Amino acid sequence: MGRGFVAQVAGIPGMEVVVAADMDPKRAMSAFRETGRDPIEGLSGTPERPAATDDALGLVRSPTVDVVVEATGVTEIGARVAYEAIQEGKHMVMLNAETDVTVGAVLGRMAESAGVVYTGSAGDEPGAIMELYDFARSLGFEVVVAGKGKNNPLDVSATPESLAEEAGRKKMNPKMLASFVDGTKTMVEMASVANAVGFSVDVPNMHGPAETVPKKLGEVFSLEEEGGILSGYGTVDYVRGVAPGVFVIVRSGEGAVRETMQYLGMGEGPNHVLYRPYHLTSLETPISVARAAIYGEPTIVSRPVPSAEVVAVAKRDLVPGEKLGGIGSADYYGGVYNVAEAEEMLPLGLAAGARVTRPIQKGSVVPRSGVEMAGDSFVVDLRRLQDAALRQ
Repeated sequence: MGRGFVAQVAGIPGMEVVVAADMDPKRAMSAFRETGRDPIEGLSGTPERPAATDDALGLVRSPTVDVVVEATGVTEIGARVAYEAIQEGKHMVMLNAETDVTVGAVLGRMAESAGVVYTGSAGDEPGAIMELYDFARSLGFEVVVAGKGKNNPLDVSATPESLAEEAGRKKMNPKMLASFVDGTKTMVEMASVANAVGFSVDVPNMHGPAETVPKKLGEVFSLEEEGGILSGYGTVDYVRGVAPGVFVIVRSGEGAVRETMQYLGMGEGPNHVLYRPYHLTSLETPISVARAAIYGEPTIVSRPVPSAEVVAVAKRDLVPGEKLGGIGSADYYGGVYNVAEAEEMLPLGLAAGARVTRPIQKGSVVPRSGVEMAGDSFVVDLRRLQDAALRQ
């Protein structure tokens, strides 16, 4: 993600990446060299000579930086970097939806108080869905469902080890691939959308029906009494098919609007599908950078009170004394619930580093009371602050 962002920005007048942080600064330097730049080590980057460092917080504090983009997918790092950026008066663009669904509500409040923008990214699926949602609402449509396609089979037992060969072929981090295949990434992305627009999930972990024809989604995601699968509207969901597309389903009333939608090939109604067949991930992130810096606008941000929670579900039997790995590990995968149902469940973004205190069976949601949180975790502390603010 970071490498693609650096390459795309190189062709955009008026925007420059002046410093990049990576655990291995050589990777950041390589990304700059691919764009024809001659980078230096450290934090004193310029548009002509960008810098590469392993000091992420030093990057955040650099006076040459206006906007920080976070692309690690690690909640502990994402929370710390976002918090520090806001404290430093920098706009914050998150390509780290895992952190956003864990502490995005409190980070959004902090950013608003500080007079800066905290936002998810254009090009990431939540941002792409939000653009469709905003477009539909601007036209006066009622949006009843928001969703995305999943482009690989769902296997909740997937591990970095079982996907090592495929990850090698695709030049991907095995943990990242595992988080896609086991459904965690889909749960995270749709929770992010739900929290931004105030939607719920119709059933835990969503329905996830199979469908490859976008125009049919309006029928699939209609109410049960209308022949569909939903018990109610105002929900997020995903489809095994139509990937890598995103969609929203809108409703029209009888009369001129519905007749026009029919004439335009948008179906008979009352449900119509607005579908975008692509999202360009980090290549679109510069749009969010520009919106934040120039207009002070977010692309997508959680409401102050989240409506969905992504929780940890055991991939295997967990034994007391074990320390849980990170997202995409062999220990757990993500499931999404409405916030009211998830109060006693362990949020996905707090699981890494937690110590199991009682047996937890494979396939069971990990309870908060079944683990001891990492004592030195910044994201855990920030989540406690968010929870306390919501109780007020």
